[in-house]
Amino acid sequence: MDLSPFEADNSVSCRLVSEIPEVCKTEDCCLGIDEAGRGPVLGPMVYGICFCPLSKKEELKDMKVADSKTLTEAERENLFEKLVEAKSYVGWALQILSPNTISTCMLRRTKYNLNALSHDTAIDLVQYALDSGVQLKEIYVDTVGPADKYEVKLSQRFPGIQVTVRPKADSLFPVVSAASICAKVARDRVVKGWNFAEDLGEVDTDYGSGYPNDPKTKAWLLKYLDPVFGYPQFVRFSWSTAQTLMDSKAVNVHWDDDEEDGEKAAQRQNNKSMLSYFSVSAGGNDQNATHQAHRFFTERRLKSLNTL
Repeated sequence: MDLSPFEADNSVSCRLVSEIPEVCKTEDCCLGIDEAGRGPVLGPMVYGICFCPLSKKEELKDMKVADSKTLTEAERENLFEKLVEAKSYVGWALQILSPNTISTCMLRRTKYNLNALSHDTAIDLVQYALDSGVQLKEIYVDTVGPADKYEVKLSQRFPGIQVTVRPKADSLFPVVSAASICAKVARDRVVKGWNFAEDLGEVDTDYGSGYPNDPKTKAWLLKYLDPVFGYPQFVRFSWSTAQTLMDSKAVNVHWDDDEEDGEKAAQRQNNKSMLSYFSVSAGGNDQNATHQAHRFFTERRLKSLNTL
């Protein structure tokens, strides 16, 4: 699994794919869909599909694939290698949704929640398989939201294909288990080798499971919270855990509005107006010479101007 396309820019989403087995273009196939990393406040969410001919269902079952959450990391890696070795009849595709993508989608003015993002991602992956020539006849999905509504939605979107949506589908259908393993292996590798774009020095990678209720994760979030610029892009800043910490620990800033008297409104809230950071100080250049700019500005080679 080559993660370099995502590692080159982990602020955006990325699709990784295997080769399409020739047999999948000529024989009727089944496809499973599952995700990894839906709940954590750290790292990406990865959606995966896995597909094979209907005639190979038993071979897939004989690999003893299972729900990735019930397996150790070593077991998942071993099973993923078995799937790769079965490339003559097994194919897969992954969509890595970066933390930045997830948060910006969820904080849009027009509501776009995690369920909608998940549905759209799953649909795009199925469409990719169809566009690649895979002869899909059956789709199995681990549900997101009400299973019956999701099943109707997918059936309408892909007429002529039998769609089955079930809770815990990753423990019921081997092809979904295989998709779960592909997604989980990719997420684990991405999280373990995360390349921080921000200049954070030697980063402590002991951030626990990444889930909001994990004490190690909470401690990591506190440690790497910048009081002005918030979190590195490894964090899903739309999660309530991150927002609560920013509200309580970060600097409050009043954003001026044309309908308000900006400076005075900020003073009434015992706060600084954003405009105050751009005004020329009474001390002139002497004060500017002793002021050390935040790394956000130095990394981007931004400087304050006294005149235009």
